[in-house]
Amino acid sequence: MVAKFGFGDYRYELVEGWPNLTAAGVASDIALDSSGRAYIAWREWPYPDVTGGAVLIFDENGKLLETWGEDLYTTPHGMWIGPDDEIFMTDSADHTVRKYARSGEILMTMGQKGVTGAPGAPFNRPTRAVLSPSGEIFVGDGYGQNRVHRFTSAGEHIISWGADGTGPGQFDLPHDVTVDSNNNVYVMDRENNRCQVFDVVGNFKTEWSGVPGPNDAHLDDDDLLHVATGHEGIHVMTLDGEVIGKWNQHGEGPGEFRGYPHGIWIDSGSNVYVAEVGAQNAIQKFARV
Repeated sequence: MVAKFGFGDYRYELVEGWPNLTAAGVASDIALDSSGRAYIAWREWPYPDVTGGAVLIFDENGKLLETWGEDLYTTPHGMWIGPDDEIFMTDSADHTVRKYARSGEILMTMGQKGVTGAPGAPFNRPTRAVLSPSGEIFVGDGYGQNRVHRFTSAGEHIISWGADGTGPGQFDLPHDVTVDSNNNVYVMDRENNRCQVFDVVGNFKTEWSGVPGPNDAHLDDDDLLHVATGHEGIHVMTLDGEVIGKWNQHGEGPGEFRGYPHGIWIDSGSNVYVAEVGAQNAIQKFARV
């Protein structure tokens, strides 16, 4: 019997055996391109005792197609793919954000490898970089400082905001940034267990409390935000902050979360992909039913 998960209209079946992994590692994040190829940010195992990693690319059936970046990464972290199939990835330990073509060719590097920026400036162990609908780049800079940075599409710095703390506009590990079509910026403020919402110049608009350890978020075609939390699985939320449902299954069985959901992606068929840290080879595909 195929394992099923989810709630209400958001129900899924586990795609067993996806992907076909032969090496041991940690899946930090996952994103899909317009052709349905899945790109996984892969860390060496055991992490964090061993540093290094690669990008692993799979077809829709979970067959490994190719890898790249083995000689480049220290700690591959957050990954995001834009509508033109340009790939953004943060390497949190070497303080960089890189943009790639699907071939693995580096198109742009933001930050200086191995060098932290000045206090408050890009970057100090960045978490995730995304492209807004208007084509600007937003970066959460959360492991070494509590900042969000905004750039032009060419990588020119526009503005940064954030500070240490628990108040409005303050962060304790901004782990992900998501920008909607109305230029609202949703920051997953992980250790404060909340999402904060800003405009594109960093003005605070509101916050959603009670989001336990949010690591990543993906906005679907219905303008619902699917949030991968480290403590309560997947939350599905409106853009007003209402939780319409959640699915959370911790354990060792098929489809259960052995680690901590850390990356999430939704493909054109509404299938959900979840990457977990804290466990070996914890990456799963859930088909929408």
